[in-house]
Amino acid sequence: MVHRLLPLAALAAGLIGVGAAAAPAARATPLELKRVPLSSGGVGYFEYQATVNGDDTLTLDARLDQIDDIMKSLVVYDDHGSVVGVELQSREPVGHILRDLPFDASALDAPKALFNALRGAEIKVGNPKPMSGRILKADDEVTTLRDGHTITRTRVTLITAAGLQQFVLEDVDSVAFVDPALQAKLDEALSRLARQHDGDRRTLLLHTHGAEKRTVRVGYVVGAPLWKATYRLTFPADPAAGKARLQGWAVLENTTAQDWNGVELTLLSGNPVTFRQALYESYYVTRPEVPVEVIGRVLPKSDQGSVAVQMMRQRAEATGAPAGAAMAPAPTVRGAVPGPRGDFAASGAAPLPSIASVAAANAAEGGTQVAFTLPHPVSIGAGRSAELPILDRELSATRLSVLQAYDAQPLAAFELTNDGMTGLPPGVLTLYERAADGAATYVGDARLATFPVGEQRLLSYAVDDKLKVDRTRNDANPIVSAALGAGVLRLTRKIQQTTVYRVAAPAHEARRLIIEQPRAGGWSLTEPDPSGVRMTDSDYRVPIEIGPGEQKSVTVTLERPQQESLRLLDLDDARLGVLIAARELPPPLHDALGELARRRQALAEQRTQLQRVQTERETLVQDQARVRDNLNAVPKGTPLYNRLIDTLSNEETRLETLAQTIAAANGAIDRATADLADYVNKLSL
Repeated sequence: MVHRLLPLAALAAGLIGVGAAAAPAARATPLELKRVPLSSGGVGYFEYQATVNGDDTLTLDARLDQIDDIMKSLVVYDDHGSVVGVELQSREPVGHILRDLPFDASALDAPKALFNALRGAEIKVGNPKPMSGRILKADDEVTTLRDGHTITRTRVTLITAAGLQQFVLEDVDSVAFVDPALQAKLDEALSRLARQHDGDRRTLLLHTHGAEKRTVRVGYVVGAPLWKATYRLTFPADPAAGKARLQGWAVLENTTAQDWNGVELTLLSGNPVTFRQALYESYYVTRPEVPVEVIGRVLPKSDQGSVAVQMMRQRAEATGAPAGAAMAPAPTVRGAVPGPRGDFAASGAAPLPSIASVAAANAAEGGTQVAFTLPHPVSIGAGRSAELPILDRELSATRLSVLQAYDAQPLAAFELTNDGMTGLPPGVLTLYERAADGAATYVGDARLATFPVGEQRLLSYAVDDKLKVDRTRNDANPIVSAALGAGVLRLTRKIQQTTVYRVAAPAHEARRLIIEQPRAGGWSLTEPDPSGVRMTDSDYRVPIEIGPGEQKSVTVTLERPQQESLRLLDLDDARLGVLIAARELPPPLHDALGELARRRQALAEQRTQLQRVQTERETLVQDQARVRDNLNAVPKGTPLYNRLIDTLSNEETRLETLAQTIAAANGAIDRATADLADYVNKLSL
């Protein structure tokens, strides 16, 4: 069996390849909508069907805003015939429609404008004053009535065989153009304008060729509202049952302009790549304008080089390549879930008396999406919404509590396992709890992400006020290893974040608690044993089992290594003291740092002593300046003058001694500094 598909690369140009041997059929057969798969990717596939006999033309009515998508995705299935072509009214501008006429669009605004645009055209005027001639001019004529009101009429002047004649357009019975060619052009332009103003609808004509009676299917993909999944999950009366009843419903809208009468409806849950392209537009290539050749002027050839030639060849090859296969819907696999109630009906479990079963869809797992095909034809009026059942299953569900990051109070939750035959689309869940007498009570709402087969989801729906949780956090960064060489101390620290959770269960109820500890890059879980902890993209999930009235403490520790390099000669005394006080350092390194501290202390004392001597010298220099000022003010030979001379001499002697002391101290400090650097650089531990 071969499906012949229609290539639609040039639909915007109108009729495609309709030759004399394949002329459009005189009759037109409407297509009937039969199948609608709606995708959660925001598109829908609409498949129509018609029975034809021999050559036929099929009509397909569509909204104007869907034509681009239809041109992109239209596919025709005809097992015993072929598709000749498709045509529809083009989207040409008004200026192009009137380009064969001797006037522009403004001439159609009023009869006066039309007559003035066709000056010289021959017309024939009917009663009450028949005449014929060529149009000279048309003017507005304002007439005042007896009641004072005015009216504006059109007075047309003709050049006739009898000379100039006039008539008032509103007074004559008819006006006709004598030239049949001009009249035909006007009729055609007005007809095309009428089709151009068809509104928001377009009719596609599909021309088929064949020699027998057969069924033709036509489908396309256009934008459609997202269908939404909603769920109802009912817990049994026994909290330890481990199962819950899940019913799924789909909310969708028929936003098309036609009713869906008995269509086969399929709901696809996936995320396909889909886009739009403006195919129902006219595009023109801008061509260069060259000067007109005149005698005596040479127009040299424009050489674009080999690169341009290669690009033109590649462009031509790309344009002439066969069009890619149009997107066709993936076939739906039937019978994936037996029975009208899906997995639940197949499980053999007794239905809960408080929940009515639903006629669930047949679910099929595909490569990238899950298809839910409704078991019965669906009818939805245009512009109406509907909610339809898609599944009825019993899934594994365990009730528990969860403490999420930064939440003060635990949440009531449940762990749901998709042990059915297909994945589930995302949606919201309304949760019910069945009492011993069969009555159901609403307990909360939850959100379900895309749920593949075999995976688990932890869903919270209410605050668990009965379970009490307290937590404290301690941070530490102990040194785990150290190495010293070339004057650089390399430390490896273990950055630790420790959280202690103290949990108290209700007096008469046991609890299973899941603690969600946030994960971060570079950190690893060291306590409790990671083998008993599950991970998500953002959290560690630590389980705790607590009996009725029991209290437990759980310690959760996260660690990450940190490397630190320190130049010993650049350390300040405070940082060096912290390192010496660290108990994690090995004894040889501890002793070496102690020796370094002692040498640094001795060097610091030498510098302190030097500073004292320098301070004394500066004081003497300042005092000498004072003595010299006094000498200049005291007469020579007086006792005071002589005493100042003696003081200045003694101070000069002291300055010479201090200079020698400072020089010796600087030398000693330089030697001690060099010895310290040599000691540090030779350390290797």
